[in-house]
Amino acid sequence: MKVKTIFLISLVMALVTILPLAATGKQEAPPLGSETNPIVWSFVPSGEMERVSAGARQVADMLHDKTGYYFSTNVATEYVGVIEAMSTSPPKAHMASLATFAIIMATDRKVADVGLVALRRGSPSYNGQIIARTGSGIKTLADLKGKVFARVDPVSTSGWVIPMITMRAAGVNPDKDLSGILDAGSHDNVVVAVYQGQADAGGCYVDARTRVEKQFPDVMEKVFILQVSIDIPNDGVQFHPSMTKEMRDKIIQALLEIAQSEEGKKALNVAYQWDGLMKADNTFYDPFRQVLQAAGVDPATQVK
Repeated sequence: MKVKTIFLISLVMALVTILPLAATGKQEAPPLGSETNPIVWSFVPSGEMERVSAGARQVADMLHDKTGYYFSTNVATEYVGVIEAMSTSPPKAHMASLATFAIIMATDRKVADVGLVALRRGSPSYNGQIIARTGSGIKTLADLKGKVFARVDPVSTSGWVIPMITMRAAGVNPDKDLSGILDAGSHDNVVVAVYQGQADAGGCYVDARTRVEKQFPDVMEKVFILQVSIDIPNDGVQFHPSMTKEMRDKIIQALLEIAQSEEGKKALNVAYQWDGLMKADNTFYDPFRQVLQAAGVDPATQVK
């Protein structure tokens, strides 16, 4: 009798546990940051994808050692793809390292919050450049009419958005006056496309030519700088709003510490040519947002 009673109690307890799961058909997801539910950190290819991927993985491994969280890194083929990944429910990306214009798009959608801004040569901003091939006949911005222009991506700040604004200000309508637009996929590839004659001109950061100088020793002579842009706020690290403040603060502090170590600096440089990081929030990009507004550029309608 006693054995039957114990058996019945055990059966009831098992049913209490199983029935709710059977009713919903779902099991509670493991906590974010666990080995079976890692924090997904999405990067975009500012340079060679293999290099970005290797640097990103190194930084993620250091983050795991400091925080105990598990991370999964990936390098997306386009900026908008990362924003879309952060827009799903639940999000397919919990952290991102987007370029300036894409950051504004993501924060406008309320799928990303700025946590850190990158430093390059100690500065939180950088400049873009419009480059052209020597012998292409291009001497001024007006000469871009009828030419093929290489861009990084439709929402790359220095690789398209600023060059587009610059061309319009000079009386060149990129939609009508260019003979073609080549999506190169990275700043390195823009330089290579111009160097090899696939494009007559292109947009990239200053000075992306140095990234391919080993492969093409005469790139500085074959590809010249037509114009340098205004200061552009750097990229950095953004977090999905669903991530808890405790988790976000822990990751931010760990990344700041990593950026101070020699090993960390090397990995950050390999990934994104970052030499430091600083804390920031969404308001950091407000002045640049005002520049876009003054130029009549609406991030929400930029990508068709």
